[in-house]
Amino acid sequence: MSREAWVLVVVAGILAIATLVGAVVLAVRVVRTRRLLTGLGAGGKVAFYGALIYTIFPVDLLPDPIYLDDMGVLAGALIYLSRLVQQRRAANRRLPGQPDAPQDPDRTRRPVP
Repeated sequence: MSREAWVLVVVAGILAIATLVGAVVLAVRVVRTRRLLTGLGAGGKVAFYGALIYTIFPVDLLPDPIYLDDMGVLAGALIYLSRLVQQRRAANRRLPGQPDAPQDPDRTRRPVP
């Protein structure tokens, strides 16, 4: 093998390892969101389990040495789950003295003297 071919093989190996590490890191981050699944509803559970099944399943859009499609699915699931968590936290956040039920918008307010 020529020197250029060896350089190409080494660069391809490094890229394959880098994408594998990226996919593993994303998978770990998605798995860490599992503890939040109880409050995220069916959509969160489908995104979580769907991303993990797609990552583990041997049939992919791209061959297995190229993990870019797996990384894309995991990143999309992580973004979706993060948004669900933010919406859930915003809905549960209450200010002190704020009533649980929203005020009636038809009710008129009297000015305070």
